[in-house]
Amino acid sequence: MTRPPSRGGGRTLPAFAPHLTTGLIALGLMLAFASSALAHAVTAGDQGYIQEISGVNLIPFIYLGAKHMVTGYDHILFLLGVIFFLYRMQHIAIYVTLFAIGHSTTMLLGVYFNIGINSYIIDAIIGLSVVYKALDNMGAYQRWFGFQPNTKAATLIFGLFHGFGLSTKILEYDIAPDGLVPNLLAFNVGVEIGQLLALGAILIVMGFWRRSSSFFRHAYTANVAMMTAGFVLFGYQVAGYFVS
Repeated sequence: MTRPPSRGGGRTLPAFAPHLTTGLIALGLMLAFASSALAHAVTAGDQGYIQEISGVNLIPFIYLGAKHMVTGYDHILFLLGVIFFLYRMQHIAIYVTLFAIGHSTTMLLGVYFNIGINSYIIDAIIGLSVVYKALDNMGAYQRWFGFQPNTKAATLIFGLFHGFGLSTKILEYDIAPDGLVPNLLAFNVGVEIGQLLALGAILIVMGFWRRSSSFFRHAYTANVAMMTAGFVLFGYQVAGYFVS
């Protein structure tokens, strides 16, 4: 893993305060688009279609898996955080593979064994995973605790939680048991296709940004915004849990 000479531009914690302005702006934008943010659940059209079909339907499930990942802003935010300071393709491949192993494992096992986890709780944890990665990118753990968590282990562990988020959504589909395993594998293939599409778009944008002089100047601020978005996602899910 290649890291910049000093994460967060070598800034100390007091420099965190000015960036709260940007964080609050991000918070306001997310609140403004609250209705769309809460629309991450399974759409009524998709759920109705899946409930009407049975047997092996590989293409529809590949499509649904790709759609869920591409429109899954929480997964994409975490993925952005993971590759934010990764420059070499082999490092990106290692971390993305660890994330894929994690979410594929729990997604398949969660659906197959019908392990139901409250969607508000698991989505709140996913929101915290975005907060965790943003703080990691800002070098917060080294400054606060003098300790750097194992980033590969953290990516795998949070991948496991993201997988339970996917399995929870799939269980909402109420898939017919006929053809369950092939359909689940097709859904997982779709998730990986969607992840590669999202990753490709992120890398293109990051590639242009990294070649500009503004990257290191605004990298810290971008991670503050990402952290704020993670807290907003967490807050939405906790609020939803208590009012549901």
